[in-house]
Amino acid sequence: MSSILTIETSTSVCSSALSVDGKTEFEKASFEGPSHAALLGVFIEEAVVRAKKKGIRLDAVAVSSGPGSYTGLRIGVSMAKGICFGYNIPLIAIPTLDIMAYKAIKETKQPGDTLYCAMLDARRMEVYAAIYDNKLNTVRPTLAEVVTAETYSTLLEMNRICFFGDGAAKCKKVITSANALFIDNIVPLAGDMTALAHERFINNKFEDAAYFEPFYLKEFIATVPKNKVVFIP
Repeated sequence: MSSILTIETSTSVCSSALSVDGKTEFEKASFEGPSHAALLGVFIEEAVVRAKKKGIRLDAVAVSSGPGSYTGLRIGVSMAKGICFGYNIPLIAIPTLDIMAYKAIKETKQPGDTLYCAMLDARRMEVYAAIYDNKLNTVRPTLAEVVTAETYSTLLEMNRICFFGDGAAKCKKVITSANALFIDNIVPLAGDMTALAHERFINNKFEDAAYFEPFYLKEFIATVPKNKVVFIP
């Protein structure tokens, strides 16, 4: 059995959840803007209290690992590390774009050959983006890129692609292919992490809590020249 506390703070939404064997037992989220410092500790305390009442012992903490907001990720990862050290349990990291793609695949009913492009906004026409198939296999890894009309043109000639995330909204004017579908309201939440966290737990995919660092959006903004594409490992 895996009992995992999940934390998602990569965007302006703050959320935490408690899961048992990949099923959500408790979830709390705030959509009222960046308030992670004030709310995350409260949400986690509620999750821990719920776990104690049900006799659930925490086995791990899973945290969204970015890319995402510098402040949000710093708060989420710091809190996750503290709980891991305090309870002597392992840390699981899940890429933010994986969380978004999992949610989009789960909530949409598209043909089996449809691809899914998760996008996080950086600035201007700059985004972080990764492309997946409907089994959450990576078709194209995460790239930091400036989106133009040509960025996805080759893929769109052969595939229907669902674009989603706060980076996708600003791309509607330049991605005009008939094969492009834009999905609204795909926001990464802690409750969307539970199945992914459970899979990593049973496969022993843990991070070194002492040295783990997330990937911040500000690193892209500071280092990527205009009109360049950068692979994010």
